[in-house]
Amino acid sequence: MPTTPANAHLDFEADASISNRRREQRRRFMASASAIAMVGPAAAQSTAPATPAHLSGTSGAAFTTQPWDGGARVDAGPYTVERVTFKSGGLDVVGNLFVPAGKGPWPAVTVTGPVAFVKEQAPLQYASRLVREGFAALIFDPRYHGESAGEPRRWESRQAKVEDVRAAVSFLAGRAQVDAGRLHLLGVCQGVNWVVEAAADEPRVRSVSLVAGHYLIPETAALYLGGPENVALRIARAQESRAAFLRNGQVDYIPIVSLSDRDALLTAKPIHDFYYRWADRGPFAAHTGLWENRITRMSEADIWGHRIDEQLRRLNQPVLMVHSDRAATGPVIPRRLFDEIASKNKQAVWLEGRNQIQFYQDPMTIDMVVPHLARFFGRVAA
Repeated sequence: MPTTPANAHLDFEADASISNRRREQRRRFMASASAIAMVGPAAAQSTAPATPAHLSGTSGAAFTTQPWDGGARVDAGPYTVERVTFKSGGLDVVGNLFVPAGKGPWPAVTVTGPVAFVKEQAPLQYASRLVREGFAALIFDPRYHGESAGEPRRWESRQAKVEDVRAAVSFLAGRAQVDAGRLHLLGVCQGVNWVVEAAADEPRVRSVSLVAGHYLIPETAALYLGGPENVALRIARAQESRAAFLRNGQVDYIPIVSLSDRDALLTAKPIHDFYYRWADRGPFAAHTGLWENRITRMSEADIWGHRIDEQLRRLNQPVLMVHSDRAATGPVIPRRLFDEIASKNKQAVWLEGRNQIQFYQDPMTIDMVVPHLARFFGRVAA
């Protein structure tokens, strides 16, 4: 006769316990489903997720782009960043100075960005890489923009931009960490126009690099505005706005980018899609700076009426041009302007397939550009 194992009753009790638990779980599930069905689908919706305290709102403290220490610095390990202020035209210009770790003095580069830029845009991308190549790098908000002083706000003044670049050179020349004999300028997009003019009459500048330049000449203006007649109209309106400002302080504004406002400075969708998000003032966006999607209408006279070709014919320092057929002024204008540069020491680098926006923010594109800049600046200094 078969025998029953001594622990058979324990197995039976365990099986019974498991069966009971499963029945209870089914009962609770059915009860929940019935309750949901009774109250209807609206009540079945989950409540809005809670926002953790550390992700909500702001501290109420004064605006700051970074949690600067008591010395207005951030130690990033391979380099430090210092929040600095210098004078231009009697007004305070606010910038960030990147300095490599170790003992200087270091060669230095002043970086100037696209139209109506703030320092946290493209200039930050280049400075944070150049410093790893052994260069001090200064980025700043020009007068009338960002954290810097000046009224009216968001005025693109050719004269002010050029003066600001020269003031930045003077500031760097006075810093102990900087080798005043190795000062260079870098312009990105529309910034190329102002660094070229600033360098032409500034013997302390050893060389100039131009990246993805939006080279301002009548042909460029017609390309962006739809023809010479439209260019003339925009410049005339800007001059009228300037006269009103001088007469009674009236300031007229237009959007920098828009897909619907024909008065906007730039209406191409790729440009709009890059810029509009920079106007975000969310609690976690302070590190992106104080960009605004507006510009004074009178700014257009200095933009569309500028002639960089005239300045390039005066530029005798060594020049590096980095461009692409899909960058701001296309494949033809930059090549022609390169030939007009007065300097006998000039070099052009073409990065095929790269578009303008990639020169602003794409890590792979910028990582391709910066070694060219570092080698060029270093060779000139040597």
